[in-house]
Amino acid sequence: MPQYPNRQFLDFEQPIKVLFEEIEKLKQTAEKSKIDLSDSIVKLENAIIEKRREITISLTPWQRVQLSRHPDRPYTLKYINNMCTNFVELHGDRNIKDDKAIVGGFAQLGGETVMIIGQQKGANTKLRQIRNFGMANPEGYRKALRLMKLAEKFNKPIVTLVDTPGAYPGLEAEERGQGEAIARNIYEMIRLKVPVIVVIIGEGASGGALGIGVGDKVLMMENTWYTVISPESCSSILWRSWDKKEEAAKQLKLTADDMKGFGLVDEIVPEPLGGAHWDYDEAANILKDYIINSIAEFKSSDHQTRINNRIEKFGKMGFWEEMLTEETETK
Repeated sequence: MPQYPNRQFLDFEQPIKVLFEEIEKLKQTAEKSKIDLSDSIVKLENAIIEKRREITISLTPWQRVQLSRHPDRPYTLKYINNMCTNFVELHGDRNIKDDKAIVGGFAQLGGETVMIIGQQKGANTKLRQIRNFGMANPEGYRKALRLMKLAEKFNKPIVTLVDTPGAYPGLEAEERGQGEAIARNIYEMIRLKVPVIVVIIGEGASGGALGIGVGDKVLMMENTWYTVISPESCSSILWRSWDKKEEAAKQLKLTADDMKGFGLVDEIVPEPLGGAHWDYDEAANILKDYIINSIAEFKSSDHQTRINNRIEKFGKMGFWEEMLTEETETK
């Protein structure tokens, strides 16, 4: 069982925390008394695995939102380091600056060179401030587009990893054209000539996610969410309080199963029992296989077919009804 230092537990993971504490006590007792307690420790470790299984089966939408934000959950750079080799990070939008909330560059994935781009939140308080908690400014989306165009120039597939609470909503971001930058990315990603694989690896919120979220195939990891607004903000708007965030998460239909049912994502990527934060290597290996298979699926088709399929795919998303008036019917 992988052990990560300073493991943190969510409220519904507390039963697992109790078992970990019992294991630690047994280890200390065994060390002091020189008694072999390995059988008891193994039983508790098996109990942890079973408890993780129980929790995974009965997760609510709000609990999946919490897992997507788990402080131990792997972020973009963790996946890149575990899935890829020879990653060469590229910087800057060649206009304003280098937005640290977006990382990207060429890497080897399964023996093939790809351009991999994603939002990076930061592993600790200082890095979260540097990365702006994964909330990109316009120059971040323009950097991402520059890298996509570079990949297209060299005919390399593109992989994007989505994990953001939203695009940065600050005044300076709006002054530099936040909306235009996101809209431009959506427009250009539809028209890219190379295969584009999108993966929601954590939070997929609003236009911040859509700015790197258009592709031939959209994958969504099991314990993530993808919607126009966060449950807290939705609760604040509808009920004037954050207290209804759990109900908002339920009503927003934001889980991977919901998104798959609506046809907004193509496949759900399973995670290790209890979530990706329990085993970084396993989570990365599972995702790596899905990405490699997805690239192979689209690589053989010609670029115009891919573009036409993207336009058709994203153009028909959503639900609507056409109302015919008597005047319309007589024409």
